[in-house]
Amino acid sequence: MSRPVRLDAARIDEIVARIRAGRPVRRSMSGWGRLHIDRPLPFLVVYRRPRAPDAGTERLAVGVASYLLADSDPRHQPAIGSLIERIATEMQERFGAFLIIEIWADTAEESLEPVPRPAYRVLRWKSATQLDPTVVEIATALRESRILRQEPVVDSDVTTRLAPPRLRPLLSSKTASVIGADLLGIAVRPVYRDAEGAAYPVVLRQMGRRMATALDRGAYRFTHTRTTARPVHHHALGRRSAVKAVWDIDHALAEIGEAFDPLLQVTPVNAEQAWTEFRRSRFQRRPSYLYRPLPFDPGRMKHRLWSVRPERVEDPTLMYLFRDTQHSLDRQISLMAEIERPEFMHTSLQMHGGVEPGLLALAQMILESHPRSRRTRAASHLTAFEFAGLATSEIQSYRESHPHFGVAPQVRDDMYAGLMVSRGRMYVGSAAHIPCARADALLQHEVGTHMVTYYNGRHQPLRLLAIGLPGYDELQEGLAVLGEYLVGGLDAERLRVLAARVIAVHSMIEGAEFVDTWRLLRDHGFTQRSAFTIATRVYRGGGLAKDAMYLRGLAGILDYVAEGCAFDRLFVGKFAVKHMPVVDELLLREVLSPPLAVPRYLQRTDAAARLVALGTGITVTDLVRGRVRSA
Repeated sequence: MSRPVRLDAARIDEIVARIRAGRPVRRSMSGWGRLHIDRPLPFLVVYRRPRAPDAGTERLAVGVASYLLADSDPRHQPAIGSLIERIATEMQERFGAFLIIEIWADTAEESLEPVPRPAYRVLRWKSATQLDPTVVEIATALRESRILRQEPVVDSDVTTRLAPPRLRPLLSSKTASVIGADLLGIAVRPVYRDAEGAAYPVVLRQMGRRMATALDRGAYRFTHTRTTARPVHHHALGRRSAVKAVWDIDHALAEIGEAFDPLLQVTPVNAEQAWTEFRRSRFQRRPSYLYRPLPFDPGRMKHRLWSVRPERVEDPTLMYLFRDTQHSLDRQISLMAEIERPEFMHTSLQMHGGVEPGLLALAQMILESHPRSRRTRAASHLTAFEFAGLATSEIQSYRESHPHFGVAPQVRDDMYAGLMVSRGRMYVGSAAHIPCARADALLQHEVGTHMVTYYNGRHQPLRLLAIGLPGYDELQEGLAVLGEYLVGGLDAERLRVLAARVIAVHSMIEGAEFVDTWRLLRDHGFTQRSAFTIATRVYRGGGLAKDAMYLRGLAGILDYVAEGCAFDRLFVGKFAVKHMPVVDELLLREVLSPPLAVPRYLQRTDAAARLVALGTGITVTDLVRGRVRSA
């Protein structure tokens, strides 16, 4: 909790001393308000609450790393002015210039339209021509921030009175000149509330996030044109220190996410018996599947979930992640509660998406281009325990550099013959027979991707990077399959399996029954057992669309690598493609850390050579046509 501050000279001295020492400041103001300064920065965003109701406007100011909220009581204005002068003086001595941006609601611009168009006015003093690049940058950023599906109206102008209506300016132009401070004003049409003055929470969150970006961009331009500082990116000026609410909410959501395992819950415990049953029916009847009992009450878990309040978080980027995670966890709880019910498949489609035409065409091309493999039955295999031993050795190799990496694999009887990593732990079906030729590729898939990203996520300040941000599966599976390729283990048969999963998911979505999809897979040359395994993965729980993600994810990863983007950052934790810009931002802000561990296969000469080759723009089609050769 921040302690109240009576703004006398001693308190102002204490605040300035903390800033001078590079320490964060978070203090409540007398009357109302708060001062929050992450670290020494060459700008301060100010909002003064007017006497008239002004719901929501303060949220537009708190998304940045340096802000002041204060009331407009005339009794407090001298002290607030003195505080701002002292901060400006201190920062000017450090950076060579200092920018103050005041935000207020432009009530004169309120619209009577049912859905009013967002509007902003960026104001400066007539003499402050040196601020033109900063004004242009803020105005450009605001124009790019569509709200309510509308492009904002943004004007920039000069004024002789830089202050909200009925309030005196924070500093006179003479005082600002003496202490080396520059001032800007941003008047905002309050489209984030209704005619009665009640806020629209969703619109307010959107505008807060857009405003924070615009302010950071403006501060970045000001820093480069007016100060001695040279931040590498506007995100580098964003918030670093997190308030207690951030850790509380992250902890609460992570605990809920760790309380259940959706993938384990929707995995049948009787797949071997189901195969026997299906074969005895001469492949005419869908087998019956059994699932683990839910270890929690879905209603109570949802109540616990929605008791978490992300709106307490000032940082708009983190609030977005928390809100997104909340909705994702809600869908996961629903999915587990709907196992073997008609709603299951619809919830799965909401979580994992369907099969778009381009993905279906790619899958069909793979199956047509690569007829059934002619592998001999004599190919050597590893038992579940033998493969678990190899995985243990691989994990131990990581522990030489990272002592707390991973846990030993677990061989289980209650899952079909296969592999799975969930919450950082590997499970191996006891009936699994792993082809020796595939063992290395599978180790890199499961350990080199899923366990590495879980380990890195566990060591991030935000625990959600280990649990997984919403929609992380596609990027994870694409990255895992790419790992198979980089070690030379992505052969034609493996591509056929990934393509068959897409075909099976599409067949299920189109309304085909289990037996019909099994027959479709048989027509594509899969053995009776392989077709059964693929169909089981897709129809488990009532219809799980997740398996289309492997091929889609591989295509997406190849595009990403071809763009020349940093490969290491994909291992920061578990996140989705849509979160890449957010992860980049949080890395620049030093909220997240670079990955501690990267896949061991990157140390291999052949894997490094293949990764370099992918930078030339290789697609899945090229892989299918054999244009990329093993190094």
